[in-house]
Amino acid sequence: MSHDMALWISSFLEAQAAELDAARNTQLAYARDLTDVADWLKSKGLHFSSATQGDIENYLIFCDAQGLAKSTRARRLSAVKQLYRFAFEESWRADNPAIQIKGPGKDKRLPKTLSVEEVDRLLEASRTSAKSVDDRLRNTCLMELLYATGMRVTELVSLPVSATRGDPRMLLIRGKGDKERMVPLSPPARTALADWIKRWDALQDAAVKAGKPRARHLFPSRGKDGHLTRHRFYLMIKEFAVAGGVVPSKVTPHTLRHAFATHLLANGADLRSIQTLLGHADVATTEIYTHVLDERLRELVLEHHPLAKG
Repeated sequence: MSHDMALWISSFLEAQAAELDAARNTQLAYARDLTDVADWLKSKGLHFSSATQGDIENYLIFCDAQGLAKSTRARRLSAVKQLYRFAFEESWRADNPAIQIKGPGKDKRLPKTLSVEEVDRLLEASRTSAKSVDDRLRNTCLMELLYATGMRVTELVSLPVSATRGDPRMLLIRGKGDKERMVPLSPPARTALADWIKRWDALQDAAVKAGKPRARHLFPSRGKDGHLTRHRFYLMIKEFAVAGGVVPSKVTPHTLRHAFATHLLANGADLRSIQTLLGHADVATTEIYTHVLDERLRELVLEHHPLAKG
């Protein structure tokens, strides 16, 4: 990628961060996608400033030939469109060559979810599988909060300890776009949180006595962010799956979020309430869980109804 195209990307990302308060994970995704586009353009002797609609369409054909999923191609086109919209506003280009290109759409796949029994096994594994008491208390708190609230994994691992003081019935979560929402805590989650906070305070008091600063996050770590990383939690939840006898390929932090929503819907919660709890901007995003529930009910009928046998 040429230095000049790198400047286009970095300027665009800085504007996204400043004007739209784009989350860091969103910025990283834009950077990866636009870098790939720039590398392809460079290989063809092209540049962001000279690429035509046909060039961008050829890039999408190239992505399709590489076997990239529809969702990936749609995301890359979205990144290109936004880059060119920014370039037009900055008068770097007099047109937007991507504006009339229609995306490939997305594969309509239902999100993977877990049964109540599988979630129970994961929760039990979090309570028992770690070697130290401290790790067991932390892991239990992580899993109980995740299942009780349906938080995104980034929201969970970066939770400030200040948001959890006073045996709260509700947690204030800062989500995508810096939007805040309140989510209720279940009794098991409140118990797990109280147990971990008690131990957290003792650990932090010891750290201060040793000359170290007090952590700001509920799940601190020595990394640069100061809290448990998304990647580390992803590996932890796979370990809980193995320990709990749940198929590891079914289990990610996001499947717990899906399980939270699906189980609420199955027990009578309305879509608007679930939308609010998940922090979805549009209820259409939440409606996918009605399809998940319909599919699960169909499987139950096929598996257990007498007329379905044979």
